[in-house]
Amino acid sequence: MACLALILFILIVTSVSVSAEGQSKLLTDDPKEPWHIIADEIHYDYKANQYVAIGNVTITKQDKNLSADYVRFDQKNMKAFADGHVIMTAGQDILTGSSMEMDLNAETGTIYNGTIFLQENHFYIKGAKLKKVGKDSYTADKASITTCDGDRPAWKITGRNLKITIEGYGFVKHAALWAKKIPVLYTPFLVFPVKLKRQSGLLPPQFGYSDRKGTEYNQPFYWAINQSSDATFYVHHMGRRGEKFGLEYRYVLDEKSKGILMYDFLNDKKVDDGSFDSSKNWGYEDDDVLRPNSDRYWFRMKHDQALPFEFFAKLDMDIVSDQDYLREFKSGYTGFNETNAYFLETFGRDLDDYNDPVRVNRFNLNRIWSLYSLNAELRWYDNVIIRRQEETDTTLQKLPLIEFDGVRQRIYSSPFYFDLDSEYTYFYSEDGARGHRMDAHPRFYLPYSYKGYFTVEPSIGVRETVWHFDKDEFSSSDKKTLYRDMYDIKIDLSSEIYHIFNVNGKSIEKIKHSIKPQVIWDYIPEKDQDEFPSFDDLDRIGRQNLITYSITNTLTSKSKENREKKDAYSIDKTYGHENYNPPSYAYNQFCRFELEQSYDINKAKEDDPEPFSTIYGEIEIVPVKYFSIDADAQWSHYDNRFRSRNVALNLWDKRGDKLFVEHRYTIDSSESIYTDLLLKVSDRLSAYAEYERNIFEGEDIKYGVGFLYETQCWSLDLRYIDEENDRKFLFMIDLFGIGRFD
Repeated sequence: MACLALILFILIVTSVSVSAEGQSKLLTDDPKEPWHIIADEIHYDYKANQYVAIGNVTITKQDKNLSADYVRFDQKNMKAFADGHVIMTAGQDILTGSSMEMDLNAETGTIYNGTIFLQENHFYIKGAKLKKVGKDSYTADKASITTCDGDRPAWKITGRNLKITIEGYGFVKHAALWAKKIPVLYTPFLVFPVKLKRQSGLLPPQFGYSDRKGTEYNQPFYWAINQSSDATFYVHHMGRRGEKFGLEYRYVLDEKSKGILMYDFLNDKKVDDGSFDSSKNWGYEDDDVLRPNSDRYWFRMKHDQALPFEFFAKLDMDIVSDQDYLREFKSGYTGFNETNAYFLETFGRDLDDYNDPVRVNRFNLNRIWSLYSLNAELRWYDNVIIRRQEETDTTLQKLPLIEFDGVRQRIYSSPFYFDLDSEYTYFYSEDGARGHRMDAHPRFYLPYSYKGYFTVEPSIGVRETVWHFDKDEFSSSDKKTLYRDMYDIKIDLSSEIYHIFNVNGKSIEKIKHSIKPQVIWDYIPEKDQDEFPSFDDLDRIGRQNLITYSITNTLTSKSKENREKKDAYSIDKTYGHENYNPPSYAYNQFCRFELEQSYDINKAKEDDPEPFSTIYGEIEIVPVKYFSIDADAQWSHYDNRFRSRNVALNLWDKRGDKLFVEHRYTIDSSESIYTDLLLKVSDRLSAYAEYERNIFEGEDIKYGVGFLYETQCWSLDLRYIDEENDRKFLFMIDLFGIGRFD
């Protein structure tokens, strides 16, 4: 270890002069970085040809330090001996012992009654006689290892014939795991990682049991291929389903270019072919599509690539064998939840929902300028059910989809502004319609503000759409090329009134109440579009004559944080300037309340009995610290009832307690409640529970309970989860620095 380097202060000493205080500087070949020694007494033993330092010896250089009661160095044989309260540090790593002796040439030695502490993974190695047999290797006849602080660790592993290599593994014979003074586990042979950096080897396995899968054991193996790529292999044994194999390959090409691909395969012992209770046991009762295949797999990939001229490419792939696979394997190392979370965190793009049978695959090429953007994309919709079970596939693909957009910008120095939305799409299907479509939709604005009282913004959009067919049989006209010209008008009228209240409270100085009324008129004339194809919603733009009025209230507080900076002045003595440091405040929008309704003029002209839309309301409020409410609702004044209402409550505190409750309701369609609770019983013990129920169907969707006990060096996690007729028991022990056992 670094302890060898700490003794090198004597390696090329040529002379020593001692001051009255017993302090000297040892000269080396690098005079800019000398070693320093402080001791009560320093002398040279000419007979033994050794340097000797006695009493409160401290030797330092940069971040290296050695202290002992007595140090003797044999320069000829390059051997050193330290005795009495030996403490050696290199950075944050520490070696202590009653005495030690080192061979500097061979980089070997022995530490007596020693302890080695590795800060990187908080690792302690203790033994009566620790031998350093190489640069980063140690052995001991009897030793103990732990990541717990103190003389009485919460856990430790003891054993014989200990062999440890830093950045490698530790091997112990007759190993015993102790909880305090109680032995709880024995094994004749134990291998554990002692890694401070990424390195190939076995990762902690996952254990579990569930009704659908039986006994589970998932063992990953990590391969550090090189500095810019690595891979993980998985062998997932399921007693009732067979062996599932998995692969993850990650790589980084440069600062902006990286990617990952993942693949799982399972030859499932169970199928859902509709016979007997196969759908109940191995399918899902709310799914009327069978899953007769036993070959099951999931391939997913994401890649980001920086290209010349500030272009950027993205690749997303998601191919699954059947509609039930992601539902079946939601949890675990290679499950949907962990994969989706990793993709979102690493690439900023997630996956389609686990129960969506249509998976989107895309290759995107984009370029962003200050005022314009270009997106060119190949988008393939993989309909899993049709691909496996239907002979005819009419799923529409977009090969390619090209969008060129412009942000809102002034037209030269005129008062007019414009923006642009445009796209070209080629729609392709194996057994259905195929055709080209180009659409351009520029919009022109003329904003006007009257003395700050109100703002009015009329705008007009002009749309030109062109279709061209590849297959005549899918055209409703004799023409292979069709055109559509449309326009739309919008007038946006808004104002804002506000008042600032002086509160002068302990934490809040002022509150601003803002009221913003707004009226928007949207108009699109009626146009016959029957002859046009129907690839997506853009092919049918309905008429519109709609007035939407809303009012938004916001309350914003201004806190007194950093108030001491107000009227603070600093003098720049070098240049004689007087600099003013403006005060710094914190602003918090603690309440927002919006009401909105629309009036359909077309419906009124046609004597429709309900020309008014439902009243939409939305509120976001943080009334006090650690408490928030988000709610929205649609109220029909025609039948005096809610069409929908959703309420979410979030409660937390400094200690870490959390409560989340959400209720969602849609009339004659759905109603559900979800709650998630985390309770910090003590600094070490936490209890958590989650519950989700479909109130409309009268069924429980998911519920689970668990306990988490955490200490400085280990944790215990117990869980029970009942979800979609599958009950799971999870038991996880994490010995920090050693690994986790699930």
